[in-house]
Amino acid sequence: MPLATSSLPLVPVNAARRLLLSAQGLLAPPEKSTADSLYALVESLGFVQIDSINIVARAHHLILGARLRGYRPSQLTTLLEGDRRLFEHWTHDAAAIPTVSFPYWWPRFARMRAELPRRPWWRNLLGPRPRKVLAEVRDRLRREGPLLTRDFAADARGGGTGPWWGWKPHKAALEYLWAAGEVAIAGRRNFHKLYDLTERVLPHAWAAPRPRPEEHLEWACRSALDRLGAATAEEIAAFWSAVPAAEARPWCERAAGAGEIARVRVETADGSPPRPAYAVADWQARAAGAPGPSSRITLLAPFDPILHDRRRALRLFAFDYRFEAFVPAQRRRHGYYVMPILEGDRLVGRLDPKLHRREGRLEIRAIWWERGVRPTGRRTASLAAAVGRLARALGAERWEMPAP
Repeated sequence: MPLATSSLPLVPVNAARRLLLSAQGLLAPPEKSTADSLYALVESLGFVQIDSINIVARAHHLILGARLRGYRPSQLTTLLEGDRRLFEHWTHDAAAIPTVSFPYWWPRFARMRAELPRRPWWRNLLGPRPRKVLAEVRDRLRREGPLLTRDFAADARGGGTGPWWGWKPHKAALEYLWAAGEVAIAGRRNFHKLYDLTERVLPHAWAAPRPRPEEHLEWACRSALDRLGAATAEEIAAFWSAVPAAEARPWCERAAGAGEIARVRVETADGSPPRPAYAVADWQARAAGAPGPSSRITLLAPFDPILHDRRRALRLFAFDYRFEAFVPAQRRRHGYYVMPILEGDRLVGRLDPKLHRREGRLEIRAIWWERGVRPTGRRTASLAAAVGRLARALGAERWEMPAP
């Protein structure tokens, strides 16, 4: 059945939002953060993106803190560095991922191992004798690991330009070996990666059976759709960035033909036509059974899972979001690290925060409400409560907001 036909069931936009928000842990009241509830959350999300920008807090802590009451960064460190229930690697970006999923990263490791050496900029970073550099790094890790990049201090050659500006050959080698799966992140010191051989960091995951190609495709597509509720084949492929859309499309058609998932159209909030897509087979029951939206306000990190796909956020929430940290200040429309405001199942505004750590003060420099959203007394009070929760989580003794 062609997806473009108007006879496909229509998923109302409010149902599509509920499916996504419920799957991404943003509808139910936050439960208390413990090691087990934190792990369960990351497992239900699939992964949590790791980012270094620390203007307020690092994105992974904001993402988790928005969903768990009393979340502490040390709890995530324990899962990553203590009991190793999580590991660091790539999805669409660097992420903390349940270690039970590690076997599904082998196809990615193989792809990166083959692709990276063919890229001219990568060969330039590794220098004229890449095999020698890689062998040196492997040998030192085997003998001394775990090691930081700075432990290769004798490596004086600078790298090229661009996002890897200043990388030296041994740093590039460490990142290559990490991308290829030979090396894992054993921990972090002041957010700097501590590298060691994967077989030592994650011995059980390293020895686990590897999935067959058809098993990998099944996992990548089914687990992605389960966390999105309703999505196109392209969105399903992009969730993990583990398979190309050209492989996700026939999987979707086979699964839909077998009645395992549903062909649907998804209504939009931005005025664009309904979008042909696929949904979990029980999408109606899931949407109806999801917690109802409340007036509670939650402040979201710019890299929150519901915002990663900006086009999807525009379609489902009529929320046009642009991350402006890398935009010249004079060209920014809002601010450096703007946090969207989620109220129930709607994105109703955004604010520009700044944490003054030495002063113990969280400053909200500006607030913008979406068109048609009025800053009523109740809404303003709910926002102030959300800012207060964020300030306390950050250890700020006071917080300031613009006058209404």
